[in-house]
Amino acid sequence: MRHPVSRLRARVLAAGLALAAATLVPTGSAGAADEYEYEWAALGDSYTAGVFVGDPQPGLGDVGRDGCDRTSDAYPYLIERRLADYPPGRPVRLTNVSCGAATIADVSTAKQTPISPVEPPAGGWAEVDQQIERAKLSQQTDVVTVGVGGNSLPFGEMLFKCIELGLGGQSCRDYYTNPPEGVKSIKERLAQIEGEYIEMLANVHTVAPFAKVITVGYPAILPQDAADCGQSDLTELGPISPADIDWLRTDVLEAQNATIQRVSGFFGDRYADVYSSSVGHDVCQAPDTKWVEGLCGDAADYWPSELPGGVFDCAAVDKRATLVHPNAAGHENTAHHVERAVRIALLER
Repeated sequence: MRHPVSRLRARVLAAGLALAAATLVPTGSAGAADEYEYEWAALGDSYTAGVFVGDPQPGLGDVGRDGCDRTSDAYPYLIERRLADYPPGRPVRLTNVSCGAATIADVSTAKQTPISPVEPPAGGWAEVDQQIERAKLSQQTDVVTVGVGGNSLPFGEMLFKCIELGLGGQSCRDYYTNPPEGVKSIKERLAQIEGEYIEMLANVHTVAPFAKVITVGYPAILPQDAADCGQSDLTELGPISPADIDWLRTDVLEAQNATIQRVSGFFGDRYADVYSSSVGHDVCQAPDTKWVEGLCGDAADYWPSELPGGVFDCAAVDKRATLVHPNAAGHENTAHHVERAVRIALLER
């Protein structure tokens, strides 16, 4: 669902910042400023790529498809269009290499094999290089935005474990707080994310030494009150218990955002908080209020109702397998905050 008031607010903000940027260009130098562009690279996972929001980029059937599930209404492309309408002194060129299922390592140190369920080639998707290489970060890069971390927990795996344990009346909070042998505790997982995030940002700053770096947190996926969730409702969180939902919010999601923000501050980077503004728009709210779809939800027609190896088919509830990802309204909200951060970063150049 689109939000006219939010769009208007974003447009007003964009126009104001564009005018402010224009005043920084010396008289008579406008022609020179138009000779080159700001370079912006967007890195991240499925919460950046878009997955099922808008049209696939590249389009269906295009030989350039790489299995990363970038889509036209994901927040980087929303911002790109707004920057084109109200340029911050000069044009901005976006290089978006975000990829569904990307981990922190896939951004800076590891190759990734994409897993898109949409039109996969017969032999599977080809391996892609780490994102800082694909984006060609360099001394000419002006801004880097990066939204990643959830797949390094990995949050999706934990969510499905909570579903499994919930079906048996067991607690995933207990499972991850005092795990069985061979399973990392949530404390160990967050410590690992902190170390990997430090390494990633260090690598980004090394290859793009003059870039302003903006890290993007995760939205309010889970409700402030677990009683908002319908037990076993697949359009929300299925059989996960209220106690585990509360634990996932405070000790996992909020703790992960805090880790990202803390590491960002260590490097002097800007953190885009999209969590605070999205409280009350979680997976357990009404369809016209939620900014994140549940396990099953509304998605574009090309997106499947069941994923390979999935444990349930969302066709049973006439939905698609959205697996707790932002919808169009969620990307609009993220775009509002990240656009502001990008414009401020460019004004500081």
